[in-house]
Amino acid sequence: MARSLEQLQEQYNSIAKKNAFKQRPQGGPRGRGMMGGKPKSAKKTIARMLTYMRGFRFRFALVLCCMLFSTVTSLVGGYLLAPVINKLTLAVNPESAAKMKPSYFEKLTSRWIGDLTEKFFPGNEKVMTYVLVALILLGAIYCIGVITTYTQARLMLSISQGMIERIRNELFEKLQRLPVRFFDSRQTGEIMSRFTNDIDNIDVMINNSLTQLISGGVTLIGTFVFMVTTSWILTLITVVFIPLFLFGGVAIGKLSRKYYAAQQSALGAVNGYIEETVTGQKVVKVFNHEECCVEEFSLLNDDMRDKQFKAQFWGGVTGPIMGNTSQISYAATVGIGGILMLAHKLTTGGLTVFAGYSRQFAMPINMLAQQMATMFSALAGAERVFEVMDEIPEAPDAPDADPMPEMKGHVIMEHVTFGYNPDKTVLKDINLYAKPGQKIAFVGSTGAGKTTITNLLNRFYDINEGTITIDGVNVKDIKRDVLRKNIAMVLQDTHLFSGTVMENIRYGRLDATDEEVIEAAKTASAHSFIMRLSDGYNTRLEGDGANLSQGQRQLLNIARAALSKAPILVLDEATSSVDTRTERHIEHGMDRLMKNRTTFVIAHRLSTVRNANAIMVLEHGEIIERGDHDDLLAQKGRYYELYTGATELD
Repeated sequence: MARSLEQLQEQYNSIAKKNAFKQRPQGGPRGRGMMGGKPKSAKKTIARMLTYMRGFRFRFALVLCCMLFSTVTSLVGGYLLAPVINKLTLAVNPESAAKMKPSYFEKLTSRWIGDLTEKFFPGNEKVMTYVLVALILLGAIYCIGVITTYTQARLMLSISQGMIERIRNELFEKLQRLPVRFFDSRQTGEIMSRFTNDIDNIDVMINNSLTQLISGGVTLIGTFVFMVTTSWILTLITVVFIPLFLFGGVAIGKLSRKYYAAQQSALGAVNGYIEETVTGQKVVKVFNHEECCVEEFSLLNDDMRDKQFKAQFWGGVTGPIMGNTSQISYAATVGIGGILMLAHKLTTGGLTVFAGYSRQFAMPINMLAQQMATMFSALAGAERVFEVMDEIPEAPDAPDADPMPEMKGHVIMEHVTFGYNPDKTVLKDINLYAKPGQKIAFVGSTGAGKTTITNLLNRFYDINEGTITIDGVNVKDIKRDVLRKNIAMVLQDTHLFSGTVMENIRYGRLDATDEEVIEAAKTASAHSFIMRLSDGYNTRLEGDGANLSQGQRQLLNIARAALSKAPILVLDEATSSVDTRTERHIEHGMDRLMKNRTTFVIAHRLSTVRNANAIMVLEHGEIIERGDHDDLLAQKGRYYELYTGATELD
């Protein structure tokens, strides 16, 4: 039966309400959690994004200069039309034109063109010669504008790509410094959405919207100056419409921002569900859940469609609304300008140029209004990216942390208590001791806390009470990289990287030679099947080792651990994916692997722990029995029940 939209929303925790992401308590190592946190204000988000412009300030200064030149050429080029039109009007209707009063700048521009005409065509007073000189001058000005616009676009593109590169690097570096708790409690697809959709939206905003914002501001100021010099009355009429522009833009912008934030969150939910379903496709097919998955995806997809519709509608309606408003302003300006011209208060050229400036004055506002959709989508994405960057990383090592140059593997846990959530204790007063060469096994029901113990040993999580020491040093006082370098883990869930078999085994110790890699594979009894592959150790693995069997993938993980030469070995149900025949085949190899190492084994099959030096039986986070195989059988307690009732644990 398909889950409801509310259940899916809670599981993926991706739906934003009232422009805030919901917060959910952290889960256990296999739980689901949330990318919590309240979205920051647009002003703070933009200010933070601009900090990534460090190192590009010189180029950005050039961009500003190019924008200034481009805007000035556009405005001056437009103004050159006024004296040309006035000259033609004078030639056609001298009496009417003589009554008009050109502005100071119209007179100045006309005199400038006349001087150039006289200089290059002395004695020639023909109107067409005057117009020709004006057109040549106009062409030269617009050529400068084209060159500066091209230069501006190239420079801005290099700046935006450089900023995006820094954001990606910082986000990826931050992920490497986040604790395991972060990844255990979040959807992989949701995290990936920050790298893809959100950063792509930021890129579009920096490259397009930021440029248009600055260029629009310069254009507005320059256009306003030229409008005032042409006719202050028409300028006043145009300015009256500005509050209408601003009110409409701000009102629509608020709605757009809310819906674009919700759209980005819904997109993260869809990505998370797709990633989970594709990864678990075999499980889906085994249990015939195809139709159920389609229904659940349809709910999430419908929810995203609704939010996208609202976001795209309010983003798309901005342009037409602002455009029609500008048309009203334009009509009023031209109408009153015509009256002024008839009253001989404005020249024909002045009215023509002012009408163009009136459109140009509204254009940046319209353009910015149309860009609001992109800007708010990018701001919502930037907030989501910065949420990850603001996550609390793993606590730094103490200044006097022990580098432990030679770790032997004496492990002691004393009165260890721990809970993934403050209100729920998982481990209660755990005490144990292990020394090099010993094999300590943990058995018990699912959820008893077996894996949690090994997570605490690696400091994936820090304990609430008690102490864990290795060779007499508290793990909190050991450098993390040193601690984890000396603990090799083979987990139940195998993970192989893209690359060759050789490269995947060498992941356990990057400076290992080929001979050491092969020896580690032999120790794990993986050498024989590797040599049967098409290219042996140079065989490239597909999609997390999809071209290998589950057992073969686990053998490579065991070989990786063998190569690390770590004094402490953790086997978290490491042979659960290996068939009984293969398990028996690698027993001798595992014995060689565990020799002189402190080994902790989480048992899947009780038959694998019979030769353990000590077996810890856990129930509800407490060690209720301890001893070797024979001692525990003699006690006829919980271990006896498990062993005689079944040879495998659920």
